[in-house]
Amino acid sequence: MPKIAAFPKAYMQALCKDGSMKLAEWFQLASTLDIDGLEFYAGFLEMEDERMWPVFRQQAEDLGFEIPMLCCSPDFTHPDASFRNKEIAKQKHWIEMISVLGGSYCRVLSGQRRPELSNAQGVQLAADSIYACLPFAQERGITLILENHYKDDFWEYPEFAQKLDVFCDLVNAIDHPNFGVNYDPSNAYIAGDDPLELLRRVVSRVVTMHASDRYLIEGTLEDLRREEGGSAGYAKRLRHGEVGKGLNDYDAIFTQLRQAGFDSWISIEDGVEGIDQLRRSAQFLRAKVKQHWA
Repeated sequence: MPKIAAFPKAYMQALCKDGSMKLAEWFQLASTLDIDGLEFYAGFLEMEDERMWPVFRQQAEDLGFEIPMLCCSPDFTHPDASFRNKEIAKQKHWIEMISVLGGSYCRVLSGQRRPELSNAQGVQLAADSIYACLPFAQERGITLILENHYKDDFWEYPEFAQKLDVFCDLVNAIDHPNFGVNYDPSNAYIAGDDPLELLRRVVSRVVTMHASDRYLIEGTLEDLRREEGGSAGYAKRLRHGEVGKGLNDYDAIFTQLRQAGFDSWISIEDGVEGIDQLRRSAQFLRAKVKQHWA
């Protein structure tokens, strides 16, 4: 049966920017949730001190948590090979980080959708860079997970592989036992795509999932696809919401995943309104997992 993790989306400013919250405080808050693990982010301020990595692992384990996956954002589509090599080095550092934390999954991305890049060039650059990281990951028992992402906060351009067809081209270009997909249904909406169609295309490669939800604040899905498809940031018509209350059909999603034999981690990347909303999302997901994997 899949396990449930949580990501501290409501507390990213406090954990990554101003330091007003410590990871130990987040662990204690998370201990009030019906979850099994904590998804980590490479940019947590306290993670800069490598000596603390095993300390945080022990603190989480003392509360009954695993740290299954690490969220990070390499940029592999830069035309300069020296730039890409620095990104590869950073990715290897993050792979080492999640290894020390006791996890099994480390996110990768394609990189920025730079206007001078053709689709074929971008796929080649991203695939070559990911392949350059895979032996290092394999030695440590880590699987690299490519997410259908929309845009890192610090990037100028949106995700190169944001759109369904390009994402699938990149997934199909990488054949390795330590590579898979981190499926995020909400990000498909931001790209103007159907999340169920994306899942149908990649379900055999999905090894982890981000559970989130979005809701429309105005207009229709057709308006969203026409006006916001491929948006450089969050589409203006969409807002984060409580999991199970938005656009995603979790029965249809979980039916596909269950039929494909999925039995891994589902990490909640919502709860932007705080711990109570995150608690309700966790309760919803726990019930749905039990329903579909009973």
